[in-house]
Amino acid sequence: MKFAVIVFPGSNCDYDMVNALRDVLHATADLVPATATSLAGYDAVILPGGFSYGDYLRSGAIARFAPIMAAVKAVAATGKPVVGICNGFQVLTEAGLLPGALQANRTAKFICKTSPLRIANAETQFTSAYGTTTEIALPIAHGEGNYYCDEATLAELRANHQIVFEYVDNPNGSTANIAGVMNQAGNVLGMMPHPERAVEAILGSTDGLGIFQSMLTHEEVANA
Repeated sequence: MKFAVIVFPGSNCDYDMVNALRDVLHATADLVPATATSLAGYDAVILPGGFSYGDYLRSGAIARFAPIMAAVKAVAATGKPVVGICNGFQVLTEAGLLPGALQANRTAKFICKTSPLRIANAETQFTSAYGTTTEIALPIAHGEGNYYCDEATLAELRANHQIVFEYVDNPNGSTANIAGVMNQAGNVLGMMPHPERAVEAILGSTDGLGIFQSMLTHEEVANA
């Protein structure tokens, strides 16, 4: 499985992601600049965390216009997996690939800590490797991680089982404790917690591995 890790000006978790994919999971991963216009040959796309374009307007609002985003949308339309983590999640909502929006934390302060999460849907291509595990803990690091959607959208998310992760102790005010959602097709995932920062014991946790292992297994089964 070949991953494209998109690098926007201001991305700062791109090498963390590549390390998780290449060195820990032994997958193929390339850094792809936001100025690129093609993602041909890649099986999955990941938008990492950081502060794309400095978050000067609104988190993810400028990145949505980067040249690479047309290719990201094209990849998503084919059904291939696309994952946005933290700032990447913000970019996906701004680009219309995921419902809802991310706004300032209710405390108006940057939050950096490990947060316990519930796996709200364990039957996705991003969570299947967790099996019967219902709770994990992943690092969060954001100032605008407060997920918002209106009541109608929330009802759709619940009806279609699109809520993938929920906070156990809501740190930022997110609607319905939402920490991660996917699109109706089930191939685009956005999440505020950082799984790439929890893939080795030396980092304090390996709880993030399941997301990437799930993706790799899904690809193997699909190509069997």
